[in-house]
Amino acid sequence: MEQGKIVKVAGPLVVAEGLIESKMYDLVRVGAEGLMGEIIEMRGDRASIQVYEETEGLGPGDPVDATGAPLSVELGPGMLESVYDGVQRPLDVLERMAGAFLARGVTAPGLDREKRWEFTPTVSAGERVIGGDIIGTVQENVVIEHRIMVPPGVSGTIADIAPGAYTVTDAVGHLTTDGGDTIALTMMQVWPVRMARPYARRLSAAEPLTTGTRVIDTFFPIVKGGVACIPGPFGAGKTVTQHQIAKWSNAEVVIFIGCGERGNEMTDVLMEFPELVDPYSGEPLMKRTVLVANTSNMPVAAREASVYTGITMAEYFRDMGYNVVLQADSTSRWAEAMREISGRLEEMPGDEGFPAYLGTKLAAFYERAGKVECLGADSGVRNGSVSVVGSVSPPGGDLSEPVVQNTLRVVKVFWALQDQLAFQRHFPAIDWLTSYSLYLDKVETYWNAEVSEEYRGRRDRCMAILQRENELAEIVRLVGLEALSPEEQILMETAKSIREDFLQQNAFRDDDQFSSLKEQDLLLKTILLFHERAIEAHAAGAALKDIFAAPVRERITRAKYLGPEDIDQYESIASDIETQLVGGGANEDARAVYAGGER
Repeated sequence: MEQGKIVKVAGPLVVAEGLIESKMYDLVRVGAEGLMGEIIEMRGDRASIQVYEETEGLGPGDPVDATGAPLSVELGPGMLESVYDGVQRPLDVLERMAGAFLARGVTAPGLDREKRWEFTPTVSAGERVIGGDIIGTVQENVVIEHRIMVPPGVSGTIADIAPGAYTVTDAVGHLTTDGGDTIALTMMQVWPVRMARPYARRLSAAEPLTTGTRVIDTFFPIVKGGVACIPGPFGAGKTVTQHQIAKWSNAEVVIFIGCGERGNEMTDVLMEFPELVDPYSGEPLMKRTVLVANTSNMPVAAREASVYTGITMAEYFRDMGYNVVLQADSTSRWAEAMREISGRLEEMPGDEGFPAYLGTKLAAFYERAGKVECLGADSGVRNGSVSVVGSVSPPGGDLSEPVVQNTLRVVKVFWALQDQLAFQRHFPAIDWLTSYSLYLDKVETYWNAEVSEEYRGRRDRCMAILQRENELAEIVRLVGLEALSPEEQILMETAKSIREDFLQQNAFRDDDQFSSLKEQDLLLKTILLFHERAIEAHAAGAALKDIFAAPVRERITRAKYLGPEDIDQYESIASDIETQLVGGGANEDARAVYAGGER
């Protein structure tokens, strides 16, 4: 391959000349140590290269070797349970090679070349296959079956294929293409990270991605194949919320990208995830997880690579027919890397110095999410999805800054974290008055069939109560709660119950960190039942102080700690509400009327 030489070094940006045959986004090796870089601008034979490692010591005249191929990832068995850096170098292998402090130029393949995997073919010689068809399986671990596929764009007839133990580079069989050539079929695919993997057809997503977090699942749901963003200031709980989604979402595969995260946050992930038990399989959570650890002290330019590396991995598992959730924490760090490189390229800046193409880059990333019909002869039967949740870290929590605003143009769910809620120790600190989900109408059919036909109505009614509480809050601050009518005082108590007993959730408490949709519906039903009976009891003569002091209030408060085995206790709580509120000061005739339950 051709070789150029450096003419300029400006931080992570290196300018080289002599690369006549190279193309945009080609991978190059820079300097004597072979640092990894990617061409991001071509002017004649001059190439501007963003280098994914520290450039200290590089200077004019140093060599730049072209590889002739774009930055790509290796896709195949062995990805799950791995921890990679932003360019898919396995960090555990690099540690063995270079120690805890990684040396420059150290590299290792993304997939282990020595490990053998037991391959079981699902096709036989003579069968015709097309791109995307599954030709065999590997039981990567007890949780995930890795499906080996024909690479996209390849079709023909299976010449031979055999079961056995193979490495990812061994030929498990051969394919005679339609053009008459014979190619080897391996368990590994290599795919350029900036190119979206193809699919047969995009589908409309309607099944919710349940996370076990009540404020998300009930109030602001996301679908499998949806896109969401979590903006918020430092300390508001973005990372913990993303960890909760990674731990408890009902996706089969989780890709977690620590894009410019602080080292201690990534350490929490590395220490917690292997110890956590997946609620769906009973196995360690890491068995369905891939981590891309690109911390804030790593080279800035590598943040862009980490985002594309993660989404390409997610698309690969989607093509097998799995539901994948990808967490990017945080896209603000990626945007900052773009701003730095853009500045060094002397491009015309946009808002706050970010490049003018910031919105286009963010949109191109998020649009790779979605639910699709996978490629292959079984298209229409095998569907997969990629759900993307990106956190944004605006300075000071300013939601008007460019990264947040450009993200909001493309995402459908907005979970706004509010520092005021975090200061009050209300977690998750998702502000119910400014957050929204555009998927509510899509998930309603699923809710009606799988949870309850009243679920959406209860959710909307609770939102109306919270909004009314916000309107009344100013009056309460000025003249006190006693200035409100009895019905409004009851509404304020109900709103408090919704906030503290439903929306507030402890991510570090075993009996509160996960709540199923049915449990969430029952909890809402219980809170609203108390609200209705409180109004009826007061109308029948009960004093407000007696209603609010009813012993059942304690049971309602503790209901969120009930597990799936305690579902029958909700009926007992409802019975106590009926008994205690009807007896709370009302006359005998009223008791006889209200004892019949809901009217």
